[in-house]
Amino acid sequence: MFALQQLLYGFPEPAPHKRSKPLEVLCLGLPRTGTESLSVALRTLGLPTYHGWDVVFETDGSKLQHCTELVRRKYNGAHDGDVQITSAEFDIILGDHQAVVDSVSVLFGPELFAAYPDAKVILNVRPDIDAWYRSIDKTIAQGIGQSWTLWGMQWFCPQIYWLYSLYLRYGYPGVFRGVPGTDGIQRNAKWVYRDHCNMVRGMVPKDRLLEWSVDDGWEPLCKFLDKPVPDEPFPRTNAPGNFAERKDELVKRCLVQCVRNLTLTSVTLGGITTAIVMWWQGRIPGAISLSDLLRRFTRMT
Repeated sequence: MFALQQLLYGFPEPAPHKRSKPLEVLCLGLPRTGTESLSVALRTLGLPTYHGWDVVFETDGSKLQHCTELVRRKYNGAHDGDVQITSAEFDIILGDHQAVVDSVSVLFGPELFAAYPDAKVILNVRPDIDAWYRSIDKTIAQGIGQSWTLWGMQWFCPQIYWLYSLYLRYGYPGVFRGVPGTDGIQRNAKWVYRDHCNMVRGMVPKDRLLEWSVDDGWEPLCKFLDKPVPDEPFPRTNAPGNFAERKDELVKRCLVQCVRNLTLTSVTLGGITTAIVMWWQGRIPGAISLSDLLRRFTRMT
């Protein structure tokens, strides 16, 4: 199965990356907890930040496939019952970014904390859990998980295939304890949210942890990171409408490749089918039809 997957959708193995700057901040809150606003704020404070959307729009498909395979390794398990992911494996994805927020943080929270033990941790939260649930249900569970367009496109575009695998085959089912797709979000999201926050609180020493929401703004964030408070309003971005627009942008970008591959597949299958029918009817010069082949076999027996 893996060999066929690699043949049809595989990218070259990504090159290793040696960091020139340390990873300083892990933002381990779940999606739809102000992750986009937080990433903009961290960049404003001078910290290059890797956001979940970076992996979605990654032009190097090998990194996307690498991330998917790390997720599959984690949530599908290993023969020895243990999974270890090293900083070298993460650095292939993160490069020299000094902070990470959203998808990679959510999928690999404990592994990132183990791989970068000197990093500070921000637990970005949304105080109104019901508002958070409505947001993640609308944008991810319904907007992505129930999209037949993305489901169909994955078979004809390698990038969409690996994105679909990353989130809907392994990532979200693993995080939200559900079957493939986003069913786990709709059924389990609230208790998973509480469980995830408690896991981070228990894992990280208090002097290295900041529990923060967008409403808290610059002051506690800058104090925690030892940064001066910028002379500008705190950024508020990525409303549900913006999320949908970015999803549509991805679909449009990959649509041409999907149409081209679908056309090639249809032409190839059509040609093979025509050849089989012509052979069956004995219409291919020099070829023995199935009926002639059966008659010869009957005479022999």
